[in-house]
Amino acid sequence: MLVKNWMSKPAITIDANGSMKDAIKLFKEHDIKMLPVMEKGKLVGIVTDRDIKRASASDATSLEIHELLYLISNIKLKDIMTKNPVTIPFDYTIDETAEILLKHKLSGAPVIGPYGDVVGTITQHDIFRVIISLTGSERRGIQFGLEVEDRPGSIKEVTDTIREYGGRMASILTSYELAPKGFRRLYVRMYGIDRFKLNSLKEALRKKGTLLYIVDRRETTRETF
Repeated sequence: MLVKNWMSKPAITIDANGSMKDAIKLFKEHDIKMLPVMEKGKLVGIVTDRDIKRASASDATSLEIHELLYLISNIKLKDIMTKNPVTIPFDYTIDETAEILLKHKLSGAPVIGPYGDVVGTITQHDIFRVIISLTGSERRGIQFGLEVEDRPGSIKEVTDTIREYGGRMASILTSYELAPKGFRRLYVRMYGIDRFKLNSLKEALRKKGTLLYIVDRRETTRETF
């Protein structure tokens, strides 16, 4: 899943000579919290709502209201922006992007196109949308967490069992995180299971691995083991 398919576009940008007031207006109009800052068509920085709050709050307690408004209207973004911002290439995968944002403790970053131009932004909100899509959670259904042997065919055995009971897979995710050596964790979201067959399916799955939890979003029930 590539950034170019999930980023927010077109990018809402602002000129480096724009004011804090201009940035606040764009934040509200577009319901965003980050703006790429441009100068002569080139990306020179980013400004966030946190930068605005930090710049306007430092002396706010000692300013009259008209002085505060003057401050907001006249301080240039180039004086408070983060220079040389971290950027994300448009053809990066979502997981590569998440690693970069996590490493730099960022909530988002500008996305750079094939010609070096800013083509969008990618934020935590966009990555949350990807997670929802990957896990198939909008389909509700039932999610199983299992620990299975890390060997060829172990995942197929689980999915074949689910199909035998009439289940259809919405998503299949695996991870070695938290699993002991020689095992992996398997997370399957499915739908189409007759609720009267669910207990039998649980017992069948226990023969394929260690059942960790079941979340049935049809009935809003949860079991952990």
